[in-house]
Amino acid sequence: MRCPPEYLDIAVRLANAARPIAQRYFRAPLDIETKADDTPVTRADREVEAAMREILRETCPDHEILGEEMGGTPVSTGVQWILDPIDGTSAFASGVAMFGTLVGLAIDGNFVLGLIDQPITEERWLGAAGRPTTLNGTAAQVSGCTELSQARLFTTAPEYFSTEETQAAFHRVRDGARFTRYGADCYAFGLLASGHTDLVIEAELHVWDYAAPAAVVENAGGVVTDWQGKPLSSTSDGGSVLAASTPALHAAALSLLAG
Repeated sequence: MRCPPEYLDIAVRLANAARPIAQRYFRAPLDIETKADDTPVTRADREVEAAMREILRETCPDHEILGEEMGGTPVSTGVQWILDPIDGTSAFASGVAMFGTLVGLAIDGNFVLGLIDQPITEERWLGAAGRPTTLNGTAAQVSGCTELSQARLFTTAPEYFSTEETQAAFHRVRDGARFTRYGADCYAFGLLASGHTDLVIEAELHVWDYAAPAAVVENAGGVVTDWQGKPLSSTSDGGSVLAASTPALHAAALSLLAG
């Protein structure tokens, strides 16, 4: 399914509206609240999502919207925008430019567009079905890494592997990789799409965390599934994500995750 070009324009409008808000609040005095799920949220998160939702209400009022801060329900039919205003709020609130604004688009549950925008470094990855992923307008391409022993692995934080089973699974892959880095949130998927890392493994994510990154990585030539090797969709369960630069590397990591 090819992504309609007018939706690309809307995604860019959303990111353009979000970027100055995030820039204004970055490293400024800011109250950090804790949500019911123990994750942090700031005024910046809410203002960014509100600004994006206003554009969507004006341009495509018949489309569904799902956002981290203002809710919504994943749907398996029709068109739905999936928003994470600041993915990596902990990094944002710590003054670290390893966060991003995520804009995903699903049609009948399938991710057909993804945008990752880093407002401080002003890097923007945009990928869509039928259109290769770009970084600031230049084609992005995953690395050709096929061997786990040579793979650069990223994950957000060890605490996201909250059970003995998921910890053990991740450690099997980590111990076989060339090296492992932590703390990049969605930015790691952009690095993967541009060939600067080779493998991203995450657990306990929500659909707004992976909708946009999945489209960005896949349209840069990578492979993205859950830990069982199933394609991700707007109604995927479990929140586990495995993204790899090549099918061979994906298969090697998938085998170790399965034990």
